[in-house]
Amino acid sequence: MTTDTTSPPRFTNRERLILLVLLGAGFMLSVDFSILNVALPEVGAGVGLGLAGLPWITSAYALPAAGFTLLFGRLADLFGRRRLFLSGVVLLAGASLLGGFASNPEMLLTARVLQGFATAMAIPAALSLLTTTFTEGATRDRVLGFNGALLSGGFTIGALVGGTLVSLLSWRAAFFINVPVALVILLLTPFLISESRLPDRVKPDLPGAVTVTGGLLAVIYAVIEKSIPSAVVGVLLLAAFWMIELRSPDPLVPVRILRRPTVKWGNYAGFVVFTMETAMIFLTTLYLQKILGLSPLTTGLIFGLPGLASVAAGVIAGRLIGRFGSRRVLAVGLSVQGLATLPLVFLGADRVALAVVVPALFIGFFGHVTAIVAYTVTGTSGLPDEEQGLATGLTSMTQQVAITVGIPILSSVAATQAVELTGIHLALSVNVAVTLVSVVLVWFGLRPRGERRTAVAVPASKETGRAPAASSD
Repeated sequence: MTTDTTSPPRFTNRERLILLVLLGAGFMLSVDFSILNVALPEVGAGVGLGLAGLPWITSAYALPAAGFTLLFGRLADLFGRRRLFLSGVVLLAGASLLGGFASNPEMLLTARVLQGFATAMAIPAALSLLTTTFTEGATRDRVLGFNGALLSGGFTIGALVGGTLVSLLSWRAAFFINVPVALVILLLTPFLISESRLPDRVKPDLPGAVTVTGGLLAVIYAVIEKSIPSAVVGVLLLAAFWMIELRSPDPLVPVRILRRPTVKWGNYAGFVVFTMETAMIFLTTLYLQKILGLSPLTTGLIFGLPGLASVAAGVIAGRLIGRFGSRRVLAVGLSVQGLATLPLVFLGADRVALAVVVPALFIGFFGHVTAIVAYTVTGTSGLPDEEQGLATGLTSMTQQVAITVGIPILSSVAATQAVELTGIHLALSVNVAVTLVSVVLVWFGLRPRGERRTAVAVPASKETGRAPAASSD
């Protein structure tokens, strides 16, 4: 990516409406996810689901959302991005109605599974429509920055207003709120967005689809339920998927794409970004409520107010990438996320610790969202339009899988200690270490391939050595 120091690109009225529709879909899903998390106890009580079953309200959504995102992202390339996006929104509206009217655990969990499928269909399709509508460079960087800002804003708004909404109306409002927004999206999309061009010959890679989806589901289930047999099955299926893709004439995921440094290291960075931040939020929530004794409302405010920094980060991240390159911005954003978590490792049981928690969250959220935008730009850059569904499917899958497995992994680390505060400190220490080590790996993994060779071959030519670095970033 070349350095761009010009003024930010301007959007036409039609482009603004396209942004409203596509970014609005992601915003709606993030608000709904956040509100429903706040309302979990009320939801469970409303349908007769016991305390032990509450985690499955989240897991029933997370398993299909994470396991099928890659598959649906590729299907969007093969059968039409707009078609898959609209199908996902229709399914989301129906699933939300089912959840809102649920009268027993079976109806509720079925609705959550269908919402997970809808997310797996709509999110990568919407993101690939964005990356193909707006050309690679400053314009796309700015759009993806808006996407990061609205996703983060959705989580923040959901956390801030979720408790109030549920208290004034009902937990059912967390489901019903999706329906009118979905209807508006369904009405506007056909007039604003044209269907993507389909390949001449479509041969779905059924063995690849079955093995990768089954492998992802098994691995995610293994992490959630701490099941070793499921983990073994998942690893074997993913290994089989890799072998199938190497030999398939029409692979679901061409191995050459997975081997691209931007795809490989961009998605690795995204996995670390989401895994570590999701776990940090969970562990800090435990600290605030169980160690400091704060109420859920106060905890929501402590997270919500610094969360506004994440919205600002999304708005300016695209400009930072245009000026400094995605590699630098990704490394700095990830470093800020990790270093902002470091002070939390040393907190005690006195409420004076809030003077450290709030600024640390403010700074950390800013770095977190900056890194999200940078990894999305990195993971989708340099690929032709006909493979953008696959690229956005990979980045979306990375996000969904990371959000799902982050809490179980670091919760297990915390559980190794007898004293709860000591366990939280240990898990946060692992969080910081993994994040900072990953910064180094990503920095060298994304290093332009010709950098070292050029420096050795023509040490006297500064211009020659500079060009590859700029183009590959």
